[in-house]
Amino acid sequence: MPSLHDVQAAFAAAIFEQDTSHTDGLIVGTDTSERLAVYRNNVYRNFFEALRAVYPVVECLVGERFFAHAASRYIHDTPSANGDIQCFGASFPGFLANFPPAAPLGYLPDTAALEWCMHEIFHAADHPALSLSQLATLTEVDCSMLRFRLHPACRLLASDFPVLKIWQMNQPDAGTDQTVNVQAGGDLLLIRRSGFAVDVEPLGRGEFAILQALFDGASVDDAYAFALRADHDFHLGEFIQRRIVDATLVDFAVGPGASESDRPRCTAHWRVSP
Repeated sequence: MPSLHDVQAAFAAAIFEQDTSHTDGLIVGTDTSERLAVYRNNVYRNFFEALRAVYPVVECLVGERFFAHAASRYIHDTPSANGDIQCFGASFPGFLANFPPAAPLGYLPDTAALEWCMHEIFHAADHPALSLSQLATLTEVDCSMLRFRLHPACRLLASDFPVLKIWQMNQPDAGTDQTVNVQAGGDLLLIRRSGFAVDVEPLGRGEFAILQALFDGASVDDAYAFALRADHDFHLGEFIQRRIVDATLVDFAVGPGASESDRPRCTAHWRVSP
């Protein structure tokens, strides 16, 4: 007798592969195909609507028929691995990057990535703000020992295309007579939640570099070095104070990291005012 797990796996395979042979001997009675079709239609509709809710700009760019075709293929090829339907669609940008019919639309995967970031941070955890007074005693701390943490509802996105402009021009209230030059240059973006709203902020190269390094767990020392490579005029103290005030940086830790002990250390000093 098959186990419950085997029955469930067979049922799922019959739904997603549209092949009732997986459930032969497991369903009593006739008209197995029609019975399973009810579940299949409901499952596909739920996943399809979940994708539409997250990627309205993608659908606007390619049209309903193209989007339905791409979504159907994605649903078939990428079964959900999470019981929370809000998590479904995370890999859709990567799918579009390898979806042959979308090949002429080079900007489409990054536009989808922006929409996923906005969706993800809307549902991300909250975190209390970091008080500047908590850093008052750390103004002379070795930069290689200090690591800032970004708010859980923050994401960074780099694109070779003007994806923010593409997103803006495909909103319901956008003017219909405006166009976007997709060859106009790329974007470096900070996407973060502010209250119940999602904000998208263009960044300079230095600030994007330091935020990416901090997000990856680098010390202030190493992150600052990345920022200076991207922008020789980058001001560390101004950046730290501003990003604490707007709750992009919400926590810190002091201690040795994984970097080599002989790595050059930044000699810049920074000061914050509570």
